[in-house]
Amino acid sequence: MSKSVAKKIQAIRGMNDLLPSESSRWQFFEGKVRQLMQRYGFAEIRTPIVEQTALFARSIGEVTDIVEKEMYTFEDRNGDSLTLRPEGTASCVRAAMENGLLYNQTQRLWYQGPMFRHERPQKGRYRQFHQVGIEAYGFEGPDIDAEVILLSARLWKELGLMEHVTLELNSLGSSEARAAYRDKLVAYFEQHRDVLDEDAKRRLTSNPLRILDSKNPAMAEMLDGAPRLLDNLDEPSQAHFERLKAMLDAAGIAYVINPRLVRGLDYYSRTVFEWTTTALGSQGTVCAGGRYDGLVEQLGGKPTPGVGFAMGIERLILLLETLDLMPDEAASDVYLLAMDDTATIAAMTLAEQLRSELPWLRLQLHCGGGSFKSRMKKADKSGAAFALLLGEDEIAEHTVTLKALRDDQAQQRVSQAMLAQTLSEQLPNTP
Repeated sequence: MSKSVAKKIQAIRGMNDLLPSESSRWQFFEGKVRQLMQRYGFAEIRTPIVEQTALFARSIGEVTDIVEKEMYTFEDRNGDSLTLRPEGTASCVRAAMENGLLYNQTQRLWYQGPMFRHERPQKGRYRQFHQVGIEAYGFEGPDIDAEVILLSARLWKELGLMEHVTLELNSLGSSEARAAYRDKLVAYFEQHRDVLDEDAKRRLTSNPLRILDSKNPAMAEMLDGAPRLLDNLDEPSQAHFERLKAMLDAAGIAYVINPRLVRGLDYYSRTVFEWTTTALGSQGTVCAGGRYDGLVEQLGGKPTPGVGFAMGIERLILLLETLDLMPDEAASDVYLLAMDDTATIAAMTLAEQLRSELPWLRLQLHCGGGSFKSRMKKADKSGAAFALLLGEDEIAEHTVTLKALRDDQAQQRVSQAMLAQTLSEQLPNTP
């Protein structure tokens, strides 16, 4: 009687594994981000993946696509409604309020980690996706708006992406000005109701500004003729926007004014921006953000200005790969192998000695035995620049054989006492 074969369990659709062959690329990108945040004075914050559903309903807006269609929401055993976070700003605000970070002080915070939205999976956009975000609290002027945009621009420069991205800019003004504009916009759309698609008709009474963000080509001409929010700004918002543009001009940051840029979240006010690219085919957003001065108060705190952005890691890594801007990085600098099993203990001892003397060294020690030929194959497959060979003769003479794996350098015998210095001189990009 044959045993039944257990059914294999696979990953949930849209939630992908990150394999060792890919993780070095993520580490490269995350390392660049971490260094940049430190240079700009932003401190890291880490928030839970699961929050109360009300946090996102109140902050993002109950009539947004995210809350209506995309959130992973469930009841726990106590009957509380919980949600896997679909974005990072609301969680960051909640954490800052709860832990007293906003009282009579300013904060510059950054975070990275997984977010969750039940969307149709596509390349560079998954149901579990990862974001880097920054949030700055307590700053009222346009200088902090400019600062977060300059930070993102510097990241593009350092990654080699600057010529492949475009900064789009708009202002949503104050909530009062936006309410007055909303009435004008609804009246305009009512006059062109026959052109509106079903999604736009649904939003007409709930969130008419989001109609401006429609990608439906049949509505494009009608949307181009819609009243512009920029023409209906209150005076303080207009002044804020003009100062921001002057700062970006002074810094040499090119931008395009996009009057239809409204962003998909309800909490934005005044400045909104997106960095977009056409290098992945159709125009795609790689980083987006803006100002949200009313969000803290909306969530029960004292009025506190805020500004920030979020960028999708998957899409940016895809962009770097598409443009061949991702550096190839070997997993190891050296591969140390005993030439036969009699030298295994000596090889292990030498490996630990080198790790103590050269803390930066990426050294892989051969394990698992095998013929000398198979050991050398594994050394070559490791991607290391050099193999260190230890056999009976080397042990007797307190030496090691240094063999280049990536070029035609002559094989050499080096004393173990001088090995650390020799590796420091031979390996590129050493500290």
